[in-house]
Amino acid sequence: MPQLKKILLVDDDDDLREALSEQLVMTEDFDVFEAATGQEALTKLKAGHFDLVILDVGLPDTDGRELARVMRADPRLKAVPIIMITSRTADKHRSHAMEIGVNVYLGKPYQEQQLLDHIARQLGQAVAEPV
Repeated sequence: MPQLKKILLVDDDDDLREALSEQLVMTEDFDVFEAATGQEALTKLKAGHFDLVILDVGLPDTDGRELARVMRADPRLKAVPIIMITSRTADKHRSHAMEIGVNVYLGKPYQEQQLLDHIARQLGQAVAEPV
């Protein structure tokens, strides 16, 4: 059995975070860890290894783009793919996120399969099918 990929899911919306976490775990490809704040995410990122981060822009203690910037400045976290999920879909927001090193900028609402496709591409895996 292949080793599960570790994903850190960072979003302050408890219901959304838990639902997305359950969807990802149901694919049986991922081990999902959750954080509700940027500080909690940073603590988890520094304490362990993650294969990918799914990051919301609007966090209670920081802007998700700032957390992405901090990750890109840390040599140990620099290569970890970041998928940013946000309702801020204007081109200027997307461009700014890409400039700081976000790999995928996904606007809400999105289709579950669309997110799974992006995750698979970032991890270099075959595309997972929803359960």
